Amino acid sequence: MTPYIAPTLTPLDAVGSGAGDKPVLLAVSYLRVSTREQAERGGTEEGFSIPAQREANHRKADELSARIVREFVDAGESARSADRDGLQEMLAFIAATRVQFCIVHKLDRLARNRADDVKIHEALINAGVTLVSATESIDQTPSGMLVHGIMSSIAEFYSRNLATEVTKGLTQKVAQGGTPMRAPIGYLNVRRTDDNGREVRTVEVDPERAPLITWAFEHYVTGETSVTGLLRELTARGLLTVPTPKRPSKPLGKNTLYKLLTNPYYAGVIRYKGALHPGAHEPIVEPELFDKVQSLLRARTAKMTRHVQHAHHLKGLLHCGTCGSRMLLDFATNPRGTTYAYFICSGRAAKKTNCTRRAVPVAVAERLVADSYASLTISDATYQRLAADVDAAFDKRNAGQDQEVADLTANRARLEAESDKLLAAHFADAIDLTTLKRHQDRIRAGLADVNRRLAEHSEHHTGGRAFLHDSLRLITDAHRAYAHSGDDDRRLANQAFYTRLDITDDEQLRPHLAEPFATIFREAHDGGDEGKEAKREHTTSFDVACSRKTLWVDLRGLEPLTPCMPCRCATSCATGPSCFVSPFPGQQEKLTTGVVGRANRARRPGVSFWDAGTPGL
Repeated sequence: MTPYIAPTLTPLDAVGSGAGDKPVLLAVSYLRVSTREQAERGGTEEGFSIPAQREANHRKADELSARIVREFVDAGESARSADRDGLQEMLAFIAATRVQFCIVHKLDRLARNRADDVKIHEALINAGVTLVSATESIDQTPSGMLVHGIMSSIAEFYSRNLATEVTKGLTQKVAQGGTPMRAPIGYLNVRRTDDNGREVRTVEVDPERAPLITWAFEHYVTGETSVTGLLRELTARGLLTVPTPKRPSKPLGKNTLYKLLTNPYYAGVIRYKGALHPGAHEPIVEPELFDKVQSLLRARTAKMTRHVQHAHHLKGLLHCGTCGSRMLLDFATNPRGTTYAYFICSGRAAKKTNCTRRAVPVAVAERLVADSYASLTISDATYQRLAADVDAAFDKRNAGQDQEVADLTANRARLEAESDKLLAAHFADAIDLTTLKRHQDRIRAGLADVNRRLAEHSEHHTGGRAFLHDSLRLITDAHRAYAHSGDDDRRLANQAFYTRLDITDDEQLRPHLAEPFATIFREAHDGGDEGKEAKREHTTSFDVACSRKTLWVDLRGLEPLTPCMPCRCATSCATGPSCFVSPFPGQQEKLTTGVVGRANRARRPGVSFWDAGTPGL
């Protein structure tokens, strides 16, 4: 708020207009209200309190035969701190100008903190200024100083007691599931009058913005977009902030969207002073969906995963068979304006190697990759044999594991009950907030460990078995499915089956199978005369990389490395990869699996990799 400035002083104003005139006493006026609501009450620029304080200060100045030369206003500023623009500007003005009085409506307008009151009063005394209250009898006499000290202490007591009462009220409100702050975007703060004429303040779902918030969580959890990409889509769909009397609606910022995605309020939980409390408001996001979004955000933050647009389904997988450099997609246009697409060796193009590899037409590369799936496909008889081995191994391992699951489940129930008792004790003032937070952190860590172990146990048995069956089923129909798929599905299939694809100088493909398909392929061709013949046939065309028995799918997931992704990350997993034991005889070392994307959705008999739903690898 712009301070009131009196007419400019002249030397004559300070000494009087004539020889018989008395010197004019000069004063400054300080006005303050604690909240913006007080400053804007009644629809006016200053509300009601500031004009009333101004009028009282001017009456006091007239009694002192003083003229107010400048007015300083702090609108919506708490007196518990001296770091206020208007106050600091006034102290600087007093130090540089010869004034006699500093007039306030009440002492609590100047400070509600005894220490700040002493510092401010000392600054006024050093400048030769007398502090005057328009409604209280204070002066420099002993009795006046006593009244000053008493009033200052009362002001501090009032402020501290008010803060305690407000905190008590907010704590009780939280205990009843109420919202102790302004509702986030997607909800509206509503005031209503009940049948008894009492005002009720509550929170309701915003019918305009809530569907967009729900869509944001559902879209982000697919793993196909980043926070930045999600922000663009939400802005295009028309998501804007709620307007206020001072600020119009505007699109969200990236930091605001990130806070939105991590706010448990949308799942029906209120975070208050670092502790979590069940809310009475209507959730617009399912708790399971919210937890999956948090897991994905943490995984992407840890790995700094970036998202790129793939111009071709082979981009990022092809490598030069001569120097090992990645092959890049390039275009050439002839004099007639016809454009041809090629894959070129990046080492040769950048002159980083001495490679002489010629460009490979895109059509040739596509044909080589499509033909590789024919060599990869296994027969139904081989599928039945390997599937039986998988089931036998898992059935053997599942024996005796029920007690461990029962113990973990009982421990989880005990921790949840303990958390409920702690909240009840806190609301009954039996324990303070610090103790509550400490125990909540311990219980939260314990629950996370129990849930992780239960998830690992499920993955070891249910997820691991299903993952291997899915992988076996994929390669029984790989060639036909790949031939009838679109570019997006072909890219996903190539990322799932191969870690890289090398094209040699004689335009032959040397694929590097990804796990678990490398081990499955080896097991499929280790038995029988037909298998031996097939193995010899594939020896020259397949260089199976990373086919160690200790790893099937490593902790980084199925995605291939790209220039913008220095390490793999299973971005579509809500939980991290887990471990199980190889089901194949003679290979009982620990294997690592990650049930992600389509492989996780293709668990129904007869459902192929490309029929499994939305791309998620």
